[in-house]
Amino acid sequence: MTSPIFLFFLSLILLWLAERLGAAIRKRRPLRDEARTDFDVVLTAALTLLGLIIGFTFSMAVTRFDQRKNFEEEEANAIGTEYLRADLLPAADAAQVHQLLRTYLDQRIVFYQAADGPKLEQNITETAQTQTALWSAVRKPASLTPTPVVALAASGMNDVINTQGYTQFAWDDHIPVPAWMLLLAIGVGCNLMVGYTARRPAQEKLLSLILPLFVSISFLLIADIESPRAGLIRVEPRNLIILAESLGR
Repeated sequence: MTSPIFLFFLSLILLWLAERLGAAIRKRRPLRDEARTDFDVVLTAALTLLGLIIGFTFSMAVTRFDQRKNFEEEEANAIGTEYLRADLLPAADAAQVHQLLRTYLDQRIVFYQAADGPKLEQNITETAQTQTALWSAVRKPASLTPTPVVALAASGMNDVINTQGYTQFAWDDHIPVPAWMLLLAIGVGCNLMVGYTARRPAQEKLLSLILPLFVSISFLLIADIESPRAGLIRVEPRNLIILAESLGR
């Protein structure tokens, strides 16, 4: 995902250039008075469409953000439940599972707090290794003593692993690139028409920044919510941290 700040400045420059291009076209080919009414109708419809698409895109970003928060809570619940269910296993196996779950919990907290880069890649690798060790730790007693009580602990471990997969999918799921391209294209078109239909050229320099700035800020907010690691608005692992503190990591 592109940096929200980079997207902000990129969209601001493109939208402002589009507005200036419209103003340049107007100076060469002024809009006739008899055509202005029809052109204003088209401009109003285009601005309305831009506002609707920005609203829909913002809703998509917020939905994904809420989904990431919900999965973080589900992960904490699954790990906490399995930590308790591990007591149903033989003492030696229970101690091993408890230790592995505390290690796994620390790794999941790092996943939420890490930025993109080698640290994140290392965390993903270590998490997969710990998951393998966790499953092996419950598979052995489940094979030796296939009772409903031990099966309950194995089922809880399955939930721990599944919730991590759901979280990974939610963090990798973003607004499609074609949607961003459509959004930017409509924004460029609207600013082009605004520049072409300006009525007061003396106030052009100030007014030419208003629409590009407001639209770019909207793009910035959407991209920030949509970027789990690059933006300022992030999903904090609060439930995981609270669980870690309660387990005395």
